[in-house]
Amino acid sequence: MNARNATPLPPLVEPAAELTPAEAERYSRHVIIPEIGSLGQRRLKNARVLVIGAGGLGSPVLLYLAAAGIGTIGIVDDDLVDASNLQRQIIHDVSSVGGSKLASAARALGELDPAVTVRCHELWLDSSTVLALFADYDLIIDGSDNFATRYLVNDAAALLGKPYVWGSVYRFEGQVSVFWERHGPTYRDLFPEAPHAGASLSCGEGGVLGMLCGVIGSMMVAEAVKLITGVGRILLGRVLLFDSQNATWRELTIRKDESIAPITELVDYELFCGVAAVRASADDEIGVHELVALLLTRGEIGDANFELIDVRERGEHDLVAIPGSRLITLDRIVSGEVLSELPRDRDLVLYCKAGTRSAIALAELRGQGYTRVKHLSGGVLAWLHETEPTRHGY
Repeated sequence: MNARNATPLPPLVEPAAELTPAEAERYSRHVIIPEIGSLGQRRLKNARVLVIGAGGLGSPVLLYLAAAGIGTIGIVDDDLVDASNLQRQIIHDVSSVGGSKLASAARALGELDPAVTVRCHELWLDSSTVLALFADYDLIIDGSDNFATRYLVNDAAALLGKPYVWGSVYRFEGQVSVFWERHGPTYRDLFPEAPHAGASLSCGEGGVLGMLCGVIGSMMVAEAVKLITGVGRILLGRVLLFDSQNATWRELTIRKDESIAPITELVDYELFCGVAAVRASADDEIGVHELVALLLTRGEIGDANFELIDVRERGEHDLVAIPGSRLITLDRIVSGEVLSELPRDRDLVLYCKAGTRSAIALAELRGQGYTRVKHLSGGVLAWLHETEPTRHGY
């Protein structure tokens, strides 16, 4: 539906040639739905859909796109499969651990439907690559887990006049919507200003109920199918919010803000979202080997020379922690609640999972006048890699 005048939007994709007998049989449960029928299935066959990320949301999205008969599916990802991914990233399996997510996802889609054309884009999506990539697809599905990529996807889609489906998950909560600058609101109408760095953690850092990805991912594919076939009322101008802990759905209405200047160019999205601002310089970091030496020295001369602070959550700390560290979560540092507990006359070394939260904590403490503070480059993942190389997953 058009968010401005509530008139139906035409199908996004022209139909392909007639279905083969094998295709008609395979997709018969779609074909017998009057609103889809053979014509709608032929549109799905002719569609080119690009999925950003083969992770928590990308996994169910990719599987259901292939199962629905989408003719061409593109995947953007440059990550490797980790054992901790398997709790929610259902397109991967144990045999994929340590390998490319792209290869794993493409293999799974080929097993599900060999007729689907899968295009693998192993690249870092940024302002230099996004426009050429998006231009070759009818529809974008954004399953990314950071604000910089979400704004990049939004602005590139707006410049090219393309619709995209957006989803987000965190712990027990999920959101899904459709954005299309030509016909209604965009992501910038929902979030006019980028949240400050660290305001939202990724699933890997903050956690997510695994099956929530399936709920939101399925909704995202449903919206994609409706856009392609022209069936039903799409989520343009609406955001669905799902609270899995309390089993409730809510709907928010969003409207296009005519005062927001139209997108005319792409920018540095990490700078826009403040990511660069929280990246510590090399002088603010210490490596694993340096920390090991410090801990050995501390054991020899006593505990007074520095404090090792873990800024993650309690559950993460209980799962794996660097020996001799003290847990003080990031939110308590940002709120200022624990500043009276942190000495200014002693060196502080901060760490988190991979270095993002500890860099945020470092910036917060520096802003409060702390000068003797550094953080562990690469976080506890780097620590495990160096000290327990055979351990997988976290």
